[in-house]
Amino acid sequence: RSCNPPVGNLATGRTPVTLTTCGQNSTELYCFYLDQNLLHQVSHGCGQPRCTKCNANQPGNSHLPADMTDDFFANPISWWQSAQGVHREEIRLDFETEFYLTHVIAVFKSPRPAAMVLERSQDYGQTWRPYKYFSVNCTATFGLQDDLMEEGSMCTSRYSDAVPCTRGEVIYRALSPANKIEDPYSPEAQDLLKLTNLRLLLLKRQECPCHGSGLVEKPQRFAHYAIYDLIIRGSCFCNGHAEECELANRTGVMENVVHGKCVCRHNTAGDHCEKCAPLYNDRPWKPGDGKTGAPNECRKCRCHNHADSCHFDLSVWLASGKRSGGVCDNCKHNTEGHRCQRCKPGYYRDRGKPMSSTEVCKPCACQPMGSANATFSRSWRCHPKTGFCYCKPGVAGPNCDRCLMGYWGFGENGCRPCDCARDCDQHTGNCFNGFMFPPSYGNEPFFNIPIGGRIPDLVQMPNNESEEEWKWNDHEQGFSALRHPEKCVCKEKVLGSVADFCQMKYAYVIKARILSAHDKGTHAEVVVKVKKVLKSGKVKIARSNRSIYPESWTNRGCTCPILNPGTDYLIAGQEDSRSSKLLVNMNSLVKPWKAYLEKQVSDILRTGCK
Repeated sequence: RSCNPPVGNLATGRTPVTLTTCGQNSTELYCFYLDQNLLHQVSHGCGQPRCTKCNANQPGNSHLPADMTDDFFANPISWWQSAQGVHREEIRLDFETEFYLTHVIAVFKSPRPAAMVLERSQDYGQTWRPYKYFSVNCTATFGLQDDLMEEGSMCTSRYSDAVPCTRGEVIYRALSPANKIEDPYSPEAQDLLKLTNLRLLLLKRQECPCHGSGLVEKPQRFAHYAIYDLIIRGSCFCNGHAEECELANRTGVMENVVHGKCVCRHNTAGDHCEKCAPLYNDRPWKPGDGKTGAPNECRKCRCHNHADSCHFDLSVWLASGKRSGGVCDNCKHNTEGHRCQRCKPGYYRDRGKPMSSTEVCKPCACQPMGSANATFSRSWRCHPKTGFCYCKPGVAGPNCDRCLMGYWGFGENGCRPCDCARDCDQHTGNCFNGFMFPPSYGNEPFFNIPIGGRIPDLVQMPNNESEEEWKWNDHEQGFSALRHPEKCVCKEKVLGSVADFCQMKYAYVIKARILSAHDKGTHAEVVVKVKKVLKSGKVKIARSNRSIYPESWTNRGCTCPILNPGTDYLIAGQEDSRSSKLLVNMNSLVKPWKAYLEKQVSDILRTGCK
């Protein structure tokens, strides 16, 4: 739920600033009438005045600004008093940070002013705006209607009467029937309630009515402002994310002081809980909702324990459909990405460890001579998911440390093709007879993995890991032996007449993107993402990742027809219903995807083949 700090007296422990103080430069003689005479016998006169001296430097005779904000229960008869003869006086209270105001009470020892203004600043005194005007005649003094006549007016005469001549109160309530606020943390509420400074401008002094009855003393000795208590009720400002506050800069350490630094909850931070905590920026910060009670907590970024902070990115937030906008900062443990979800160049994911492990990314172990460090970026030494290295032409093995079958002469430029029907000695290039593997191969399969390929047959992927997390940027192009046209020359099937197409009796027709192609020594396997199924036979085909199997496979590491990773194709071929395999051979139709091909083939399937 949203939180509210307790309300207290913001003036406690803080000293107001005034323009003058009695006895500031030298001892002043002033006169006054006893409170009990003024409170109960105004109609019969004020009684005999008493006169005494004021000196700001003598503790027993001083009436300093701090006397307005001391404990009024412990010191009920302490007061501040201005210099004699002043008409315009200012009382200002400066706060060290932002607070919320609820109401102000000033208890006067002298008669209340005939005109005064209560103002607040929200920018530490640079600009001021009025809360309320007070006057015996609002129209004559300020040109405003009296709120006794017009509800909601900025001026009132309610607290400007000279009677009572002492202990008269001036009260201002920030939230009144005219200022109805439903949500105390809305921008409208903040504009009204938030303040950094408060000041009272005392503009016109007035005398007690009894002063005219036979004054013995000089009138100027009664000409001053005096205030017993200044009470400013309010709370620290926490945007609905804290219930208590602690010491802020330069705040006093007295008991009952309302401190200004919030003890934030809801994963928020800052003196006023005005931002999200460093690792909790996955959605935009919001104040608590004081109307519904919703806490509007900040949400933790998914950094897999590899970052200490994150920041909110609006473009990421909008791209996710306003579900997640956090971008992790300074990913550690050799990780990178918006969520520290992949390994940095030169490292690969250790599938034996959870993604949150500090050792999840292991350094690549590529054979320097056989690996193709200059494929597109010298920093990418191996596949970040499998650790398989990117090999030079004709080179194989997870670490690119030997020649691919059908190649020989491992060196700086990779391996050269054998001039044989099948395979040759890796060191000499001499051809092997028959179809046996050379002793150095044994039964071990070798892989030539294109960059960016998904390897579901080699590594079991967690179900909750999306392809998006490991997708390559458009400008990153990979290397594969299957992408070398000088080695892979295949005679391709063309889309001929309707009769030719129907005669082939294709079991399936699909649109698919080639994700990766694998040279497995004894056969080839191509992983595709099926995007559209135009026709299927006994083998069920879903719109998902699956393997297709080229039957035409050469000793140069080529699949025919050529299937390049990253490319969309229209593929029409046969199936092996016993093994549920989709087959591709030289009779298959394999064409780079074009929209017109789909229409052409769809029309043939719908009307031509009976």
